[in-house]
Amino acid sequence: MSQFEHINTALIHGGISNDARTGAVNVPIYQTSTYQQDGLGKMRGYEYSRTGNPTREALEALIAELEEGVAGFAFASGMAAITAVLSLLHAGDRVLISSNVYGGTFRVLAKVFDHLNISYTIADTTDAAKYEADITDDVKAVVIESPANPLMTVTDIREIADISHKHNLLVIVDNTFMTPYLQKPLKLGADIVVHSATKYLGGHSDVVAGLAVVNSKELAEKIAFIQNSTGGVLPPFDSFLLIRGIKTLGVRMDRHVANAQRAAEFLQNHKAVKNVYYPGLPSDPGFAVNQKQAKNGGVMISFELHDNYNIETFFESLKLVMLAESLGGVESLVCHPSTMTHASIPADIRAKVGITDGLIRLSTGIEDIRDILADLDQAIAASEVK
Repeated sequence: MSQFEHINTALIHGGISNDARTGAVNVPIYQTSTYQQDGLGKMRGYEYSRTGNPTREALEALIAELEEGVAGFAFASGMAAITAVLSLLHAGDRVLISSNVYGGTFRVLAKVFDHLNISYTIADTTDAAKYEADITDDVKAVVIESPANPLMTVTDIREIADISHKHNLLVIVDNTFMTPYLQKPLKLGADIVVHSATKYLGGHSDVVAGLAVVNSKELAEKIAFIQNSTGGVLPPFDSFLLIRGIKTLGVRMDRHVANAQRAAEFLQNHKAVKNVYYPGLPSDPGFAVNQKQAKNGGVMISFELHDNYNIETFFESLKLVMLAESLGGVESLVCHPSTMTHASIPADIRAKVGITDGLIRLSTGIEDIRDILADLDQAIAASEVK
């Protein structure tokens, strides 16, 4: 539970927000690998920075408060965070994953955990009956993205959590796209929330980081052990950058979302656009569920152009919006999921879940929306095959 009633205040003052020793209004960068001890077994709270660091500790306290969890953990990347969480599983266990998830999550399950005899099944978490039918005795966890990457598919988190807990499954939700500013999965029944904090939490495309938050002391002890044992921790300077980024999350997300809503409506009404995937549109299949569990439709949009438009020309014609991996920075970015973020997913599986070769993913930045729309419009016009 947050110490503040309103999240915009918690973003700035939550967790450990200043330095008790000096009165510094920002937590300093404790750039040290080790700590002097006053005698054998007489530590001042820290011994080695892999195990604990004051700057990282401040960030971990902040994200735990924002997600309303028991404890937070900071990792060197989003994939380090999800890998640590999946390390809770044992040989012979199976995990269910939403039908479209980030390619890196799929890759680590298919190419790393598979060697450890931990398997996965792609499940339709948007359909409760179908989802429950996929639960077998060896299934021990479910990984949900909502909205999912890259088709923005919405899962009813509370419904899936209730079904999962009935079968004693661990419910893991990737909340990267929404952040705790827009959606709080632990309050909807999830056990663990993970973030690629590289994205909206950092917000400026200048830090790579991952976060995890748990809902119980038991899970906190297990994740703390894994974090310390495997060592993929976030360095002090990156922890400082992430705290700084989180302070402006509210104002950034308000602008991001306003721009995304305008961009989605623009694309939906454009003659060149075949499909738009954005849960903030009333016509989107996930709109009603998303309204129930999230503040709004978020920032990410995916869309497809009609067949008489060349997407390579579209990408090459953009002047403001940049073609790049990642998302969540202040600048607008587009990517081609089938050859970029989701290239590690085999083509047959991409086709099965609807990630087509014509799919374009847009991370709407905080530039003036008129400039964003003008750039999209001219690039679309340039890509028409005459």
